[in-house]
Amino acid sequence: MSILRTERVLRALYSALLYVLVPVTVYHLIWRGFRQAEYLHRWSERYAVYSSEALAATVWVHAVSVGEVNAAAPLIDALLRERPHHRLLVTTITPTGSARVRALWGDRVEHVYLPYDLTGAVRRFLDHYRPRLGLIVETELWPNLLFCCRDHGIPVYIVNARLSARSLRGYRTLRPLLGRALRTLRGVAAQSADDGRRFVRLGARAEQVVVTGNLKFDMYVDPAWAAFVEDFRARVGPRPVWIAASTHPEEEAAVVALHRRLRARWPDLLLLWAPRHPERFRAAVQAAIDAGFGTATRTLTRWPDAGDAVFVIDTLGELLRYYGCAQAAFVGGSLQDIGGHNLLEPAATRTAIVTGPHLHNFADIARQLQRAGAMRIGQDADGVGDALEALLADPGERARMTEAAAALVEQGRGALRRTLALVEADLAAIDETPAVAALARD
Repeated sequence: MSILRTERVLRALYSALLYVLVPVTVYHLIWRGFRQAEYLHRWSERYAVYSSEALAATVWVHAVSVGEVNAAAPLIDALLRERPHHRLLVTTITPTGSARVRALWGDRVEHVYLPYDLTGAVRRFLDHYRPRLGLIVETELWPNLLFCCRDHGIPVYIVNARLSARSLRGYRTLRPLLGRALRTLRGVAAQSADDGRRFVRLGARAEQVVVTGNLKFDMYVDPAWAAFVEDFRARVGPRPVWIAASTHPEEEAAVVALHRRLRARWPDLLLLWAPRHPERFRAAVQAAIDAGFGTATRTLTRWPDAGDAVFVIDTLGELLRYYGCAQAAFVGGSLQDIGGHNLLEPAATRTAIVTGPHLHNFADIARQLQRAGAMRIGQDADGVGDALEALLADPGERARMTEAAAALVEQGRGALRRTLALVEADLAAIDETPAVAALARD
């Protein structure tokens, strides 16, 4: 069977399965809507049914949710700054990702949900927005999307690309199809050499893969962050503070137990608690109240007061600066088999880092932090508690760890420059098109 025919057969089988599963997508939206009401809105975008006239975009960036939007932020900011005449489209899949896009850039970018990977929906999306360049962030591998971009003549890169060993195993069933889809790409900008090798094992050609580093090292820390921390300290006073960030449901009981344990030694200790998903905000508040802790939230009181033992950060986009308000941070998604979350944010804000053992989503960064002595790992909740207790009791060790972490972040910068260099030829080609050239002259 020829390569082209094999591709057609695999695509047909994959697409047929997706169309059979369309009712499941509706059920999924309804089910998620009971937990997060935003999932009940904007369904037409999920299937690429648009009521407005076609809006051509020059550069399209896809970032599935909050973490990927934050990772892409340095790149999007650079494009807005260096090529203001380009029209940027940013797509997400989750409502929290959508909210983050609006919070960061407002009307400076177009935003819409990426449709499901149905051939008809993907084609309608591409026909409507007509992007000239696609930049897909991290690990969004949708075969029909990649094939349709090729068919529409749209060069596509995966930027800040990461692929864990577990994800590679998970893609085993779709590997024949994904391998062909990956070979349609203009390039893969991998976070690390290990990520690059795994993309090659999945089917990308070795010459497509370039190790550019992790864009998260190039994160922008707003200078107003320092003033926020100073304001927080003026209101809270000298009491010790720790933060439980990006926690998942199975970690919530552990957070409450850890706080009870730590307050036995530091009775005035304050916990800043930022659940990973907005639908868990209320559950975290209730868990803290049920444990007998005086509890406040960002939306209701704005700041904790002297009687509060727990302050739930029930807003989006503020985690980075709240890291800086704490002496030590537990980064969630690591006590259960989630794979961890962004370790560079507390590193950049000079907050001592503690995690659980499950770090496969950030294995390379975790290894670097461990080698630098800039992070402690607890093998279970008790181990996390031991690490937090030791760090809260030892300002000198916290200072040593945070200096090492901040130095690592500074040394890691440069992925943005390398990524922009990789896509420069395609950006320059867009600059030369008559419509964009006219905008640039104006």
